[in-house]
Amino acid sequence: MKKFLIKVNGNQYEVEVEEIRDGSATTEAVTYSAPETKPAPAAPSAPAPAAAPKKESTGAVGATKVTAPMPGTILGVKVNPGDSVKKGQVLLILEAMKMENEIVAPVDGTIATVNVSKGTSVNAGDLLVSMN
Repeated sequence: MKKFLIKVNGNQYEVEVEEIRDGSATTEAVTYSAPETKPAPAAPSAPAPAAAPKKESTGAVGATKVTAPMPGTILGVKVNPGDSVKKGQVLLILEAMKMENEIVAPVDGTIATVNVSKGTSVNAGDLLVSMN
């Protein structure tokens, strides 16, 4: 094992690396030491603002819920509450990882609620639309 000091983005790490010779190597754990972090200086005794609880809508009771399959941003909403939709019809356009993803209706029905608007950031599992 050889030890090296490696600097990444201003942080210095001590790393042990095993050298492979003649195609034979033993499996040993690679270890490293993370740099010590200094705590930030305490701010004057200003009270920290309380985090607002996330407003979470559960949609209409007994409705089919359409949730975000991945985190992203809503680029377009193609339906409104009260619209009739067919299975496979595009409801929303979700941009994730620089790709536009069509969110489609899982079943035939009527849109009960639309819980997002253009520009909304969503996380995986967030309720987008509910249908009756």
